[in-house]
Amino acid sequence: MGKAIIDKSLFEFLEDLKQNNDRDWFAENKTRYQTDVLAPAVELVAQLEKPLAKAAPMLHVVPKGHNGSVLRIYRDTRFSKDKLPYKTNVGISFRHQAGKDIHAPGAYVHLDTDECFVAAGCWRPAGDALTAIRAAIDSDPKAWKRARDQKAFTEHFQLVGESLKTAPRDYPKDHPLIEDLRRKDFIAISPLSRKEVTSDAIVPLIVQRIKQARPLMRFLCDAVGVPY
Repeated sequence: MGKAIIDKSLFEFLEDLKQNNDRDWFAENKTRYQTDVLAPAVELVAQLEKPLAKAAPMLHVVPKGHNGSVLRIYRDTRFSKDKLPYKTNVGISFRHQAGKDIHAPGAYVHLDTDECFVAAGCWRPAGDALTAIRAAIDSDPKAWKRARDQKAFTEHFQLVGESLKTAPRDYPKDHPLIEDLRRKDFIAISPLSRKEVTSDAIVPLIVQRIKQARPLMRFLCDAVGVPY
């Protein structure tokens, strides 16, 4: 048995941050953040780098504390009514290599005191990508249903996110796949328990989940015209 990468101290810090979400407290506890949260998150990404290079080679896995796969803890409050300065979760984003040029599907790991999960797909895709995904569902419904309903995927993942209240433009309200065509997000999440996150098996488990999301990722990537 190896040593777990993530332990309870990461969640204890996030819990304390929820109670003290201000700059003075964070400044006093910055060393603790770097030791208990940032360093383990970067180490998790480092240990995922090689296995994901085989399992999902189109995803960027960048084990760096700054400008890497671990997202900044600082919130962008410029356009938000919520002025709390810090995120109270750890977000790890594995962006598609085409991500800078196109809104491409990716994978994401979320660690929070309330919930942890692995996610895959497109969250809030831009207009052209969303149009392309809907067109792909409409033109090849069998391929979409194969991807959506594949057993290893549905066993662990659930499609989530927001939907339009009515049919999108160009599609009839009685379209057989109207529920899917109304989606604004094409993202699926697979919950992780705290016990799983803090176990020494977290790396192979995340790799396995990302492999199980391959049918969805492949369909979405084909739809927006990028390889997977």
